[in-house]
Amino acid sequence: MASTTLTEQPISDKITSLVIIFREFERPAEVARIQGLRKLLSHHRQDFINSIINNTSVQNLDHLLAFELKKYEQVVQDAAQGGILIDADQNFPVAVEKWSVLQAVFFASTVITTIGYGNIVPVTLGGRVFCMLFALIGIPFTLTVIADWGRLFASVVSTLAKNFPALPLARFCPDAGIKMTDKKWLYAVGAVCFLGVYLAAGTGLLLLWEEDWNFFDGYYFCFITMTTIGFGDLVPSKPNYMLLCTLYILVGLALTSTIIELVRRQYAQSWQKLQALSGPLADTLRRLGESAGTGIDVTALHNDLRRVLTVVSMPRRHGNKKAAAKEMAALEAITNAILQDIKEKQDSQEGPPKVVQIVIYESSV
Repeated sequence: MASTTLTEQPISDKITSLVIIFREFERPAEVARIQGLRKLLSHHRQDFINSIINNTSVQNLDHLLAFELKKYEQVVQDAAQGGILIDADQNFPVAVEKWSVLQAVFFASTVITTIGYGNIVPVTLGGRVFCMLFALIGIPFTLTVIADWGRLFASVVSTLAKNFPALPLARFCPDAGIKMTDKKWLYAVGAVCFLGVYLAAGTGLLLLWEEDWNFFDGYYFCFITMTTIGFGDLVPSKPNYMLLCTLYILVGLALTSTIIELVRRQYAQSWQKLQALSGPLADTLRRLGESAGTGIDVTALHNDLRRVLTVVSMPRRHGNKKAAAKEMAALEAITNAILQDIKEKQDSQEGPPKVVQIVIYESSV
């Protein structure tokens, strides 16, 4: 019967058991530490009381009280920093149990997401060794999953940007010239705004449980968490909703990854356009430099520049056709003006032709 129970153990219980290993390593040491602080606090408290009761000299009373009170205050300070509430009637209870099941789950999530608040840390040798192994395996896996979520959400946003109906500005102002690239940037900005709303929603939930926090404290905590900075100066103290807070953090990290992926895609598209432009433009400029001393074939140069303009306009063919035509006409007008200026200078040039050196620098930044 026992073997059947072991083989039929749910997978969720196995995952929980993996996280509870932290608790098994650290909870005995935490209990021993709390008991030591309680014993030390009770001992110095009783010594302080006895020193007052047993004192028979009125002359040394002030000096004695100051000395004993200083020792007791130091012990009280150490106990308070160790998480002990100074309440002798309740045997100095613990403010927050550090290594409960939910706290262990929350600690494990801060490890694999590289947030690391620092409010709960392993102190035993076994706990620290297991923490390193857990982080070594869990961090790459978690970051890979979060990055995949980000790419998935970014693909959804990009699909919406392509297939969603025209923006209201484009409907009422057809000549506004909103291109597909601008439309994608608007959706990226919308995703950033949605992340801000998500942080505000998390702040509202935190304010329901954390009575000492204001709105800025909650928003600050959410922002520091989603950016994986994790200072640890503000950390939720109510253990009853640690699991919900963990899920909120994981979803928020996926949204943050989505923003990063959208921005990365926009920069990648811009770099591809620059690469498509660099080849034809470089050839045209080299030909201009080579022919500067022997006479310039304006017709050939004009044709080359037209091909360059065609290459530049190709990635935008899915945008507003009227705006693209206007932009193409403007570029052609600028090109014709440049060519006319070159031709006039060439006709009026006297003496030996000047050598023009054109240096083309291409960066991969």
